[in-house]
Amino acid sequence: MHQHSTARPSNAFVGASWGAMIVGMIAYLIGLWNAQMQLNEKGYYFTILLYGCFAAVSLQKTLRDRAEGLPVTGMYVGMCWVSLGASVLLLSVGLWNATLLLSEKGFYAMAFVLVLFAIVAVQKNVRDLALTEPAPAQLRE
Repeated sequence: MHQHSTARPSNAFVGASWGAMIVGMIAYLIGLWNAQMQLNEKGYYFTILLYGCFAAVSLQKTLRDRAEGLPVTGMYVGMCWVSLGASVLLLSVGLWNATLLLSEKGFYAMAFVLVLFAIVAVQKNVRDLALTEPAPAQLRE
């Protein structure tokens, strides 16, 4: 296992990452709440958001683990890539076939991309902060 020195992310970057994630999720969810679509359609888009978030965080963590020399199987890395691609593909197909205005389709696509980007940044910041925090006293003994 390799030890990498990790720079502590700035408070501005941490705040911007959390802010972008929260704004993107709230915007996406408010859009779903106000949408004139059936409940099963709303559930589909909500599930795609959750699936995409999980896939993006899992892929980021997996790639970072591998870069730091932690053992990660190729099969799991492949599953992460397939899951992220599937979430984007499922959202794209859903929006392509939806009876929504083009502006609404664009809104959901952009909110989704914002959330995926921001959640990866948040996960990176959480991990970097955990690595740069001093160990609790009981762990140092």
